[in-house]
Amino acid sequence: MNTILVIDDDDNLRDTVGLMLEQEGYRPLLAADGKTGYDWAISAKPDLILVDLRLPGMSGIEISKQLRAAKVNTPIIVLSAVGQEVDKVLLLEIGADDYVVKPFGARELMARIRAVLRRASPDARKVAQFGEASVDFERRVVTRNGEPIKLTPAEYNLLTYFLSNPDRPLTRDMILNSVWGYESFPNTRTVDAHVVKLRQKLESDPNSPKLFLTVHGVGYRFLP
Repeated sequence: MNTILVIDDDDNLRDTVGLMLEQEGYRPLLAADGKTGYDWAISAKPDLILVDLRLPGMSGIEISKQLRAAKVNTPIIVLSAVGQEVDKVLLLEIGADDYVVKPFGARELMARIRAVLRRASPDARKVAQFGEASVDFERRVVTRNGEPIKLTPAEYNLLTYFLSNPDRPLTRDMILNSVWGYESFPNTRTVDAHVVKLRQKLESDPNSPKLFLTVHGVGYRFLP
């Protein structure tokens, strides 16, 4: 379970983000000021940090700069209000990995978090094997019995999501939010159709799946 540190002095926003993270299977740590957040970033060693640009005591810019100066490479997503100057140059200067402008939607924030965690994960440079198939994450190559399998981008993203959540019941809504993100709004039939495609391409017997299992009344479970 990934731990995500949220540093924001807005009580309502901080608590809301914490609840959203819990619902998505993350472990939130909530800090209300910059100094506390910085100390926790050092001591708790979270997997990712969400930090407000403007904070009492110690700003998000200062936190990011000092963490990088201390050789702490934890991924950082900056939260900024509308109208604040945030651009790629500033991100590079302070060592942040991405930013989200307030007010933001749950889908947008979760999509950014997942993308940053994927880039930072050691698994992004490894090969995963399951059943008769393997996935080379760095090359984005999927093979079955040594033969390359062609997957659409959505099929590949769905497969990697299953791989990162083994033996866990996943609702169709969770899959939609995680794989398709906030920019498109497909319905749950889209999930079903893509699971069928994965079964056809990766199961020994698509009609009797052993990997991509249906959890009736819930969604799906991946058993590698």
